[in-house]
Order: sequence, then structure tokens, then C-alpha cells
Amino acid sequence: MTEKEIAEIRRRINIEKSNISTVRGCYVNENKQIISDFSQFLGTVPKDEAEEILAIIKKTLSGQIGKNLIDIEFSNQQVVDSDEHRLLMELRNSELKNDEAAEKFYETAVRSLDIEGKYLILLAFDKYDVPAFAKDNVRLEDTDNIFTYILCAVCPVTQTKPALSYAVNEKEFRNIKTDWVIGNPELGFMFPAFDDRQANIYNALYYIKKSSESFDDFTGMIFNADVPMPADTQKEIFNAIIEETVSEDCDFEVMQTVHNQIFELVAEYSPRKDEPPVTISKTTVKRFFEECNVPAEKVAEFEEQYDKNFGKNAKLNPKNVVDVKKFEIKTPDVSIKVNPERLDLVKTQIINGQKYIVIRAEENVEVNGVSINIKED
Repeated sequence: MTEKEIAEIRRRINIEKSNISTVRGCYVNENKQIISDFSQFLGTVPKDEAEEILAIIKKTLSGQIGKNLIDIEFSNQQVVDSDEHRLLMELRNSELKNDEAAEKFYETAVRSLDIEGKYLILLAFDKYDVPAFAKDNVRLEDTDNIFTYILCAVCPVTQTKPALSYAVNEKEFRNIKTDWVIGNPELGFMFPAFDDRQANIYNALYYIKKSSESFDDFTGMIFNADVPMPADTQKEIFNAIIEETVSEDCDFEVMQTVHNQIFELVAEYSPRKDEPPVTISKTTVKRFFEECNVPAEKVAEFEEQYDKNFGKNAKLNPKNVVDVKKFEIKTPDVSIKVNPERLDLVKTQIINGQKYIVIRAEENVEVNGVSINIKED
């Protein structure tokens, strides 16, 4: 799914626009036991509470594509005949009204989840009459494109701490007692995907709150499909491969070139939210190395390690392996952060046999918030 398609669905998740009338789910205790299941008709709760419920579910459509939002692809065989895909289709086709299917989903999810403490599994169904537009951008009234989908959110339930409060009207202090509150989702998904503004039952959109986690057991049991490794792990492995294979040729110029080139790729893509995210491959990085005259044998070793760790034809989200918003240089005692657009201000140099990081400082130099002058020796 593209950013534009995700945003279109996100805008629907509120009381005024969506057709979500009921949210069902179950409550799981710290011993992984389903204590209760429920089906809440939103029409019976105050509007502000209904909006809060939908806002929690809506969180599963937030974050960065490739980092927090990950495409799950089912094989042809899974779509034709598999328990996991059949269950998801039944939940969707029954509009979450099949109790047996819902209970089976809860049980499967609970067996697969290793979450500390109590949590809720929430499910919602929506039916979207997808509008069509003429070439002059005028909305057409008649359309037969109805997108039906389910949303799932797994939310921790945590206990608040007692606190002292002041009641203005009564003009007195009061203790607020402990209570249990629903947190934002740790993970969730939408099925099917909304590709080309229509249902794609070959894909689901998977959500994780923390880019360092993946909940492999959950994705294995619910989707039984390959899921990319967590974004933080991708970055660690990518950096380790460069460091180990390029070795002594991994100098400032190499890392500057890799960062600059990836920064430019992301910047070029950013305005095009209606297209799939830009990706990089081993061939992309190989080209960067060649620009820096990295020896061919080390480039070949990088390719070999890339295939071994990510897969032969693997493509990575550039934002997962390089932080395009900052460029940081560290020594054991000094840390320097540089505007990614001004890497030309920094270089490394050996002076009188000593290694230095040299920063060109033309004006507006501050130390602890105080402007200083740089004097000639």
C-alpha cells in the first residue's frame, strides 16, 4: 500500500465517516487466559468514548511504511486453500458476526503472543463505498467498488499509579485511586490490503509500534508468511556488513557517499505519496562503493554477506538502514551531529601524524549557547 492509500483509510476511522458500528474482542490476563469476550455496539456509548475507541484502532494505520507498517504477502496456495487465510476471509465476509471464527482467532492470537501483563484484542469491520472520479476530478455518483475489511489491534492494559489531585469546585485535595487503562496498540493489522484503491486479498498490512520488535510467533500463526526483520535489526546488520567487508577502506568518504546517496533517494521520493516506497538493493550500495573506489573484492564480499543476511533479491527501505534526518560522528569522548545537507563542512585529516575530524566553521559558532569568535593563531 502507498502512503496515499493508507491515509485514505485512516481518514475514515471516525464516527462520522466509517461504517464501524460494533467493536468486538477479548480481554486476556497476565496468565494468557481469555477472561471475557465482548461485542460493543458503538451506538450505545457516548460519542466521545466511541471516538476514543476508534482512535485506538486507528493507530494501527500509523507510522512509517517499511518500519511500522509492513506489507504481508500470501502465496497463491495460501489464498486457494490454507487455514490462516480462510479464517481471515471468514472474519471479513461474516462482518465479524461469526462467533466461532472470532473465538478461533482469539485463541490463535493468544497462543502466539508473548506480551507481559494484561491486554485486549480488538476487532472492527468497515464497509467503504470507494468514490470514483472523472478526469476533471469530479466525483462520480455511481460506483460498484465496495471495499470491506477488518482491523485488528492488540492493546496493553496497564494500571495507573495513585496520585494527588486538586478538586477546583470543592476546593480540596483528593487522592486519585489506581485504575486500569487501555494503551495504544503494540501491534495489529488490516486485511485485506487496499491496493490501487480496491481489495487485494493476497496482502495484509501489518502494524508494529516499536521498530525493534516483530512478534514473529504472531505473524507465523496468523499469516504463516515471511515477514521482514525489524527495522532496527536491519540497520544493525547493514552497518555490520559494511564495517566487516569494506574494513580498512571504510573511511569517512565511503560513509558520506552512502548517506548522501540514500538521502537524495529518499528526498526525491518524498513528494510522491501515491507510489510504492523507494527501496535499495545490494546493487544500489555496490554502485555507491564503486564511486568511492572500494576494491572489487571487498564489494563482492559485501554482496555475498548481503545475500546471506537479507536474501539474494532482498530490497530494503532506505530509512530502515540510514537515518536520513541526521549524520552523526562519534569518538569515545566526542559526539558531532551534522545537518545531512551540509556534510561538505566535515572531513577527516591527519595533521602531524594525528587523526582529526575537521569542521569548517564560518559563522554563528556557539559554545553552551554563547556565541564565540575563532581567533587566528
